[in-house]
Amino acid sequence: MTEIDLTVNGRTVREVVEPRLLLTDFLRHRLGLTGTHVGCEHGVCGACTVLVDGVSVRGCCLLAVQTDGSHVETVESLADGGPLTALQDAFRRHHALQCGFCTPGILMAVLDFVERHPNPSRAEIVDLLSGHLCRCTGYAPIVAAIVDFVSLSPSGRTA
Repeated sequence: MTEIDLTVNGRTVREVVEPRLLLTDFLRHRLGLTGTHVGCEHGVCGACTVLVDGVSVRGCCLLAVQTDGSHVETVESLADGGPLTALQDAFRRHHALQCGFCTPGILMAVLDFVERHPNPSRAEIVDLLSGHLCRCTGYAPIVAAIVDFVSLSPSGRTA
């Protein structure tokens, strides 16, 4: 067993975990943050995407012990019971979700992507989405929502 100390969605967390515990399992089963979805468990589908120190990562390919000392953000950090963020609202307005299984991972990946590429082209957005499997929307409304979100001024893009 190994003790880890990290910040998750702004909250300090200290837990003793097995060294082989995946970050997704830690978030879902130890912390009750079920917005991080587990799909393929191979890092292919993108459903488990979270931010670790501001960088999008696949939680199913990362051990919880690897996040010791890190800041982890999950989809629960976005609205946290308050009004939708600008990104979430763009997804709502463009009907960019149906079953919602892929949505949390996509939202988190977009936040990192837009931070590094403030004015991405449509082709770059499509390329970002190539790492996320969505079986419901056909991606068109997701692309439209992200294009809408990045068209906002940087100050209007609050998550």
